[in-house]
Amino acid sequence: MAGAFATNPREAVHLVPEGVASYFEHPVDYDVDEAWEEHLHALLGMPWPCPERQRAEALWEDAAGELRGRGLDFGRHTYGQYSDADLSLARAVWCTVVHLRPDVVVETGVARGITSRIILEALEDNGEGHLWSVDLPHPFERELAAQTGAAVPRHSRSRWSYIEGSSRRRLPHLLRRLGKVDVFVHDSLHTARNTRFEMDRIGRVLSPGGVMLVDDISTHQGFAGWASKASGARTLVCPSADGEGLFGVVRTTPAATQVPGR
Repeated sequence: MAGAFATNPREAVHLVPEGVASYFEHPVDYDVDEAWEEHLHALLGMPWPCPERQRAEALWEDAAGELRGRGLDFGRHTYGQYSDADLSLARAVWCTVVHLRPDVVVETGVARGITSRIILEALEDNGEGHLWSVDLPHPFERELAAQTGAAVPRHSRSRWSYIEGSSRRRLPHLLRRLGKVDVFVHDSLHTARNTRFEMDRIGRVLSPGGVMLVDDISTHQGFAGWASKASGARTLVCPSADGEGLFGVVRTTPAATQVPGR
């Protein structure tokens, strides 16, 4: 924390209330949907099985291989105490973007850019859309800053706007400028306070039928608290591929179909 204040006091000051609030966090006993991919596609109004699943896996494996080939770590707890995007989240993000064909995608948290790459490749396939990424490079291990977006290929960067800084500082201004968001991916600071802050702000501008994908919801009550008060939205709680975490999905009305059994 002292190092963070020394290098970036404007951002570090926002970490203090997050640290205090984290003492009041607790896990939630979620109803985890083991058939989440089928139900996600029902939520999107798309058929299942989906051939795009294999494309997402190939892209994720390619990104991991490229990073390892450059001597960079990859996987759980390799970016400081944080992790690269899990394969299940990558599949969910890819299918959501490919099927919904969004114009405006916003993500918080970049790290090495696995999720960013998946989104940008999907937008490139669609031939439309743009990604805005808000990210504060690791505040405690500044040497990791050079790895920010390392997985994002050069040919995809014309559809990418990277905004350095915390979501607490940067997200409200960005959303005022954009006016709407079609797909949102939360993968920044995983505290209940920060998750609720981002979901509250995005919820105000999320397009009808828009989707939020919220990573690492298993250790705090942020996602559950937001979902319990959301009207006109369908939610899923999905397991990570390695079984170590959960991510949540929200789709606002009009939802295309009802989720079977939910």
